[in-house]
Amino acid sequence: MNWKNLQVLVTGADGFIGSWIAKELIEQGADVYTIVRDIKKQSNLDVLNLRNKINIIHGDLANFDVCNRVLKEYKIGICFHIAAQAIVGIANESPLSTFESNIKGTWNILEAARLSKFIKGVVVASSDKAYGVQKRLPYTEESPLLGLYPYDASKACTDILSRSYFKTYGLAVAVTRNANTYGGADLNFSRLIPDTIKSVINNQHPIIRSDGTPERDYMYIKDAVNAYLKLASNINRKDVQGEAFNFGTSKPISVLELYNKIINLMGKKIKPKILGNAKNEIDKQYLSIEKAKRVLKWQPKYSIEQGLRETIAWYRQFFKKN
Repeated sequence: MNWKNLQVLVTGADGFIGSWIAKELIEQGADVYTIVRDIKKQSNLDVLNLRNKINIIHGDLANFDVCNRVLKEYKIGICFHIAAQAIVGIANESPLSTFESNIKGTWNILEAARLSKFIKGVVVASSDKAYGVQKRLPYTEESPLLGLYPYDASKACTDILSRSYFKTYGLAVAVTRNANTYGGADLNFSRLIPDTIKSVINNQHPIIRSDGTPERDYMYIKDAVNAYLKLASNINRKDVQGEAFNFGTSKPISVLELYNKIINLMGKKIKPKILGNAKNEIDKQYLSIEKAKRVLKWQPKYSIEQGLRETIAWYRQFFKKN
């Protein structure tokens, strides 16, 4: 797809993944918009130097009139719906605000897109968490959505709602189910990778909330951005519309293995504090990406070591300035 001068809405562009998507779109010449509810002193818009390059509309995705106005007034052609309350711990403590943000925000965007005569397609972020606990691994797109904890359930609802808008109204929508995504500019330091890097830079003992054995699939942010743009570029295809796609590496790694890779790459020998008190965590999660390979000709370009090297370099530079 030629993004030059295309009107694109990226919800959640002030967050980690959304900001990287917005950055890439701006670099490719798109006219990018985002809806921001809370005005923060510093967000990813500042960290990635996007604030003066993006059109910021103050509003709440939980308000349908805001979503409807933005899509019509700015003649949005493509929408990436990334915005969500994405921290599992917060979701467990505040389920209602998580459901309002993640589920109501999604149906408002979808309904506004349905009513818009300008929209060419919507890409909606679900998650590998929507699958919940499965007997068979890796997860395929045919695996049932069994997310039962608040964040996981909110993403399963987002996923089903999105595909229902294709099935019922023919809206050109596709869903991403991404593995854990990491990279520079993730300022949620409750997450393992940025927390470990920050702790090691400060010569502190990183904290592992689990017992270190859970296995996850970790995808580098540049591969994730490429996946989103690839999906949007194919949104006019009949074998893509209404479909969900797994994006990841299909190479699970345990928390402790990942920790050891980070400290080895950073040239340090610091033992973590293993708390072993993480709740509502799934033991093993990883994805089959065969459908994305087959249908979209997409696959990740970065190994875990390559991605971690770039990520570590980014944070070293960031903490030097801050």
